[in-house]
Amino acid sequence: MMPTEDSKPQWGASYRLIAAEKWKAKSAAMGRAATEALVEYAGPQPGMNILDLATGTGELGISLAGIVGPEGRVTAVDLSAELLEIALQRARQRELSNFIARQADAEALPFPENSFDLATCRFGVMFFVDTNKALKEVRRVLRPEARACFLAWGPFEQPYWSSSMGVVVKHAGGPAIAAASESPFKFAAAGTLSTALRESGFVDVKEETRTVCWSWPGSVEEVWEYLQSVSVPFRPLLGRVPSDKWDEVNADVYAAMRKYCRGEAVDFGAVVVLASGKKP
Repeated sequence: MMPTEDSKPQWGASYRLIAAEKWKAKSAAMGRAATEALVEYAGPQPGMNILDLATGTGELGISLAGIVGPEGRVTAVDLSAELLEIALQRARQRELSNFIARQADAEALPFPENSFDLATCRFGVMFFVDTNKALKEVRRVLRPEARACFLAWGPFEQPYWSSSMGVVVKHAGGPAIAAASESPFKFAAAGTLSTALRESGFVDVKEETRTVCWSWPGSVEEVWEYLQSVSVPFRPLLGRVPSDKWDEVNADVYAAMRKYCRGEAVDFGAVVVLASGKKP
């Protein structure tokens, strides 16, 4: 694969939507343990009204909708209407009438105060442009004593990223991420996400780092194609690779990833950060 786009991150870009649709089953399988970790951490209950932020194609929101049941509701928001449509299709396939999609920016949520019993966000909080503003908005729409629960990436130096984008950095030079504000690893350092939650007015803040299963049910060639297509913040890095160097880059990535092959899967594991805060 040879990326041609070199622009600011666009989560609803056509290349990403095509990949999201093509690989949705295997992507969901790879991320299932991370989703389950956040579900367990958040502790949703039947009948709850939940806000799921940056829902993407809906892995977390759909799981939550199945738990809260017909008396509850999950409102899934995302900036990309196209990704929300994929999420809605998946919810309809599961006959989940309590899953609602709404295009919205976390910095300006279109909901009244005290609307939700719980807020969740899986791999999205790192990309809020104004983190403090977005977290204050989340706090505003929560009911008193309701929790907001987040899952973010741990460090870049872990198998999934080191064997892929880490290899590209060695060939292309320069930073892995063009701007710190667009980094998936913004909250990798211990305490940074919990500090952001406190600064935005949350109380009873908790944070932990956890390693979860992160296993691609297929070949290294597949997971590398998928990763290039959906990892929006790395587009500038990929764009710096000269066209005549891609065969060498791909070969090195495949070799690095094969170290994690277990049978017919590529078993990377993932280090993630879980954090939560309560509305006073």
